[in-house]
Amino acid sequence: MNNLFFKEEHFMIQEMVRDFAKTEVEPIARELDEQEKFPKDLVAKMGELGLMGIMVPERYGGSGLDMTSFATAIIELGRIDASVAITMAAHNSLGTLPLLLFGDEDQKKSYLPRLASGETLGAFGLTEPDAGSDAGSTKTKAVREGDEYIVNGGKIFITNAGEAGLLSFTSQVIEEGNSIGIAAFIIPTDTPGLEIGKKEKKMGWKASDTRQLYFKDMKIPLSAMLGTPES
Repeated sequence: MNNLFFKEEHFMIQEMVRDFAKTEVEPIARELDEQEKFPKDLVAKMGELGLMGIMVPERYGGSGLDMTSFATAIIELGRIDASVAITMAAHNSLGTLPLLLFGDEDQKKSYLPRLASGETLGAFGLTEPDAGSDAGSTKTKAVREGDEYIVNGGKIFITNAGEAGLLSFTSQVIEEGNSIGIAAFIIPTDTPGLEIGKKEKKMGWKASDTRQLYFKDMKIPLSAMLGTPES
């Protein structure tokens, strides 16, 4: 069936990632799982191979490949270790795609090269106790005060949260006392007011990093909104 969808570049990606998974991941997969140890060294190596920016255009430091290449890489990693696969997958899709699809040029130039190289890991906060697939039930609020937002609320089940350097998250936007809808924001994870919970245990993904997030009077600039509107 691969012959229906694969071009030469896809077979090359498949062979490269399969070899990487066999030689670099498999020898330490059991150790990572038993120790519930996040695969930092493997993330760095995947960055060197271009896997951490697989769909990011070359002008931002990425590999400039397509979704088929991305899916192929995940499959090959997942054959050997699910934790490594979900770490790479969540970074590329949840952590990077919101910025790639909806960020303005300044945001892309600031963040995409670091994400694409693997220097910085990305995470995305959507799920809340009462809002997962039903994103319209989001309770987190970003209240505008002058030229910044004050964010309160929280997220659960956020993959890569404890290791990420950048976080995108969704929130209601409150202006002049009224909710104007739900927006996405991107912030460094050392932003004051962001608290990151303890690592959660997940069957099958023991070496990956999943945590709860808390926003407590977190102040962020208007420019943190993805696709920043005119003020």
